[in-house]
Amino acid sequence: MSNNYDVIIIGSGAAGLTAALNLAERHKVGVIAKGGLSEGSTAWAQGGIAAVLEPGDSFDAHIEDTMVAGAGLNNRAAVEFVVGNAPRAIERLAELGVPFNPGESERWHLTREGGHSHRRIVHVDDATGWAVQQALEKAAFAHPNITLIPDMVAIDLATGRHGERYSGEGHVWGVYALNRKSGRVELFTGRATILATGGAGRTYLYSTAPRGATGDGIAMAWRAGARVSNMEFMQFHPTCLYNLEVKNFLITEAVRGEGGHLKIPTTGHRFMPDFDPRAELAPRDVVARAIDHEIKRLGLDYVHLDISHMPADFVREHFPNIYTKLLGLGIDITTQPIPVVPAQHYTCGGVVVDLKGRTDLPGLYAAGEVTQSGLHGANRLASNSLLECLVFGEAAAGHIMRHWDELPSPPPIRPWDESRVSDSDEEVIVQHNWREIRRFMWDYVGIVRTTKRLERAHHRIRLLRREVEEYYGNFRVTPDLIELRNLVEVAELIVRSALRRKESRGLHYTLDYPDPLAVAKDTVLVP
Repeated sequence: MSNNYDVIIIGSGAAGLTAALNLAERHKVGVIAKGGLSEGSTAWAQGGIAAVLEPGDSFDAHIEDTMVAGAGLNNRAAVEFVVGNAPRAIERLAELGVPFNPGESERWHLTREGGHSHRRIVHVDDATGWAVQQALEKAAFAHPNITLIPDMVAIDLATGRHGERYSGEGHVWGVYALNRKSGRVELFTGRATILATGGAGRTYLYSTAPRGATGDGIAMAWRAGARVSNMEFMQFHPTCLYNLEVKNFLITEAVRGEGGHLKIPTTGHRFMPDFDPRAELAPRDVVARAIDHEIKRLGLDYVHLDISHMPADFVREHFPNIYTKLLGLGIDITTQPIPVVPAQHYTCGGVVVDLKGRTDLPGLYAAGEVTQSGLHGANRLASNSLLECLVFGEAAAGHIMRHWDELPSPPPIRPWDESRVSDSDEEVIVQHNWREIRRFMWDYVGIVRTTKRLERAHHRIRLLRREVEEYYGNFRVTPDLIELRNLVEVAELIVRSALRRKESRGLHYTLDYPDPLAVAKDTVLVP
């Protein structure tokens, strides 16, 4: 089956829907989602969106905070571009109906998070991402030029190599995707394609990312010939709920921003001042390493995040969703501490893009967590992620519209060929390999690394890659097999990038090279 649109967008989160709403002013847009439209990372975001919105703040301060968190690896032009466009992005969300919390004297309530020098985070209680997702979806559903297509698992980008008249060039014409309901592979084509597929959090055993965050866009772009950069910089959120029954529940950065303290469970000692003068407001990489250090030093399962010293009404008002969720688990955060551990949270590296969202490949754009735009550097500043989606989603759409007449129409593309494969009779292999990748990535390529651990991980990846390639070549694709293939690809990119960096910087901390080099350089991998 073939589906033709002006523009194909892969991903239905903040980046994809922002691009779609901008493009739909003139063009027919097809937005495909891996599962349900709301199942991506955007809807999971608790904290908020950073922007300069009060007189005491400034663009220069937001830029400086972002650069400091990024450990000098940021592209300053990208930081200035995103920060400068932040207030307008917030205004557009407000116009779409996002009900940001009002302030007492100012228009909106602004909270503060780790690494920020000012209160500049607008939010909707502690469920900002869900509110943003719902507003964008509502607007997209209402637009006649936007077609939203759930349950489509992207497999590979369609390039000149897939044309009926074979061409070796890497122009991207769309994507092949598996229809979950029919079990058939469909082709989606357009003059331009935008990757908005999110990150690769599920490469790790413990992650706050949704189930579908398997690095699909990064892997597809790499296989098609695009450069990938800075994949060693995996952000671990310091505070994920430790609970044996409830997995991957994030405790927002704002709990620390509003006065929460990190403590040793056995003694009640507040330990963050021992590691950094900014204490709980230090950047995420500092806080995550401190927690990891104390857990390993003392043989703990978790540490405590305690905000019970704040007034109960204040806690319930600022964190209603967290309060309700944890109360159902027997934890009253107005009187009790929260058991927390670090978990993988954000992929700072990705597909290389410029300030227009363009990748190396003609016809292919990208926005959001799938990219390495230069904004985050070696560590993402809190609440800059949704902001990046909004700004780059609009930037990619704007460039496509301005250069529409220069974009050629797609040539005839061959349909998906599954004439020489059969149905798998050993799905257990896929599940076993998935679990193995996530376990050794957590053990060997986690918060603190060594060259020996990285080499062990690389050895396992090479063995698994051969198994997966053989399996993929013989059997009909399934959603799990597609994801496993991408996980192996992305895991190797992470390990190769980590082995190349002979220093510790930002999120990449290795015991073999504990100090940063004098000059910060991106790790760029070329297919």
